[in-house]
Amino acid sequence: MLQALYDFWTAAAGGSPLEWVSVLTGFACVWLAARESLWNFPVAIISCGLYVLVYYQTGLYSDMFLQGCFIALSLYGWYGWLYGGRGRTELPVTRTRRAEWVGGALFAAAYTLGVGYHLQHHTDAALPHWDAFTTAGSLVAQYLLMRKRLENWWLWIVVDIIYVPILWYKHLYPTSALYVLYLGLAVYGYWEWRRAMRQEQAALPEAV
Repeated sequence: MLQALYDFWTAAAGGSPLEWVSVLTGFACVWLAARESLWNFPVAIISCGLYVLVYYQTGLYSDMFLQGCFIALSLYGWYGWLYGGRGRTELPVTRTRRAEWVGGALFAAAYTLGVGYHLQHHTDAALPHWDAFTTAGSLVAQYLLMRKRLENWWLWIVVDIIYVPILWYKHLYPTSALYVLYLGLAVYGYWEWRRAMRQEQAALPEAV
């Protein structure tokens, strides 16, 4: 009985220091993004690099690939936040355009079906279509975050809700708990960015 409790506690606490460092840096980068801090990008690069190893070890290959994409997008987003505004100024928070919604939806559908099929028939990937869908949704959300679109937080909320049971199923308990925290941070990020956007819009007449 005691051994069973010990085994459960060890699993729930996470046996890998690598995963714990990934969890802590992952939480830090999302919190910084919610605060509109440029520091979210270098922290995200570190966290994603660690998660490449974590997901490889657990057979979540699409999510492993996602971390590599996040590293590239973080480098681009870092530059974009600094110089993506008018006259190469700091990028403001704005609404998502209709073309971005349509493009994002088409990409997510194509990626989920195509990559999900490949993972199911040519790899030993766990939950191939769910893995592909969360990857596609995360890429679209990251692109919108990179462009400082307010609605990126809506997509993160949906993706985080799906990730929690998937990661728990794969015995990544600390990471599953992290995504519960991500869910709260996504709600907080939406509130903070909407407030910032309204303040920027209110200041526009004064600047003209």
